[in-house]
Amino acid sequence: MAKTSQDEKWIARALELARHGEALASPNPLVGAVLVKGRRVLGEGFHTYDGVKHAEILALEAAGRSARGATLYINLEPCCHTGRTGPCTDALIAAGVRRVVAAMKDPNPRVAGRGFARLRRAGIRADVGLMEAEAKRLNESFARWIRTGLPFVTLKTAMTLDAKIAGPPRPKRARMRGSVTWITSEESRAEVQRMRHASDALLTGIGTILADDPRLTDRTGLPRRRPLLRVVLDSRLRMPLRSKMVQSAQRDLLVFTTARADSPKACKLQKAGVELVRLRGRRPDLRDVMKDLGRRDITSVLIEPGAELARTAPEADVVDKVVMFIAPRVLGAGVGIEPGELIRTDTGEHHPMTVRRCGPDLVMEGYLHDVYR
Repeated sequence: MAKTSQDEKWIARALELARHGEALASPNPLVGAVLVKGRRVLGEGFHTYDGVKHAEILALEAAGRSARGATLYINLEPCCHTGRTGPCTDALIAAGVRRVVAAMKDPNPRVAGRGFARLRRAGIRADVGLMEAEAKRLNESFARWIRTGLPFVTLKTAMTLDAKIAGPPRPKRARMRGSVTWITSEESRAEVQRMRHASDALLTGIGTILADDPRLTDRTGLPRRRPLLRVVLDSRLRMPLRSKMVQSAQRDLLVFTTARADSPKACKLQKAGVELVRLRGRRPDLRDVMKDLGRRDITSVLIEPGAELARTAPEADVVDKVVMFIAPRVLGAGVGIEPGELIRTDTGEHHPMTVRRCGPDLVMEGYLHDVYR
């Protein structure tokens, strides 16, 4: 497409608007739209699931009759099928929009280019591909889920320069008091909270619960459509009834186990508000866990693992992205893991990593799967 500086400006604005739907649009994609005529904005909108109306419809409603002859800038191809709403392509045609500029094609197989084709048949110019990389990154969770039924999985770790992810084991009394040895900076911990907010579910192993007694909640204070689903892998059902996780359970705590679901301990946990899912085998299979979460319309999972889960999740080939926060300090004694264990190196694939700063820490980030391939 022949792009102009104005096209880039308005697509960037559409992406900015789309981000306002974070934690509000899932399991639908993040979509922002700007309707422009000349250099004047006629209407804007972004999608939230409970709001039902799509971003382009909100922009059209704000513009009214002025939409005729205007250009719509949007980060995702307009839909051409009937779901909870009618086709957005039909609304754009009826409004007399002259041109549509979209950052990317919709990964939904029900759309996947058909929206653009419908617009072009109606005589509307449809351009696609401007700021495509940014747009794909924004909706990578939706792309994974809509194409496979599985959530997009990010594995996050924090470690020191000597590859320690936690200090030495502490007495149980110290754990229950909630004392924690922080590895990374306040800036990195705030970034992790933002990652939690952008996720539908947070997953960890029972080892982390027994070691640290965390709550594992979204503490950003930003609005969410659904509570952050807290997921624990607990094969022998060792989850303490007095743990902070159980004490704060409000239909947002899901435990996958291979133990009996009708035992006295299981009954007490369920009475406390914990949902139990029993899986076959000696320990929960992560692939079965992800299938279950996908069926619950969970499009994104953030894994915050202990050492064992940090090794087994990549081995199960369920991790799509790895994010490592590396603090400029040496811990010495403690629980360690080699960074190479987070990224499988026996496949012959090349996994490029990006590096950025977060306060005094380094953040290394890389993809293990291309969800758009």
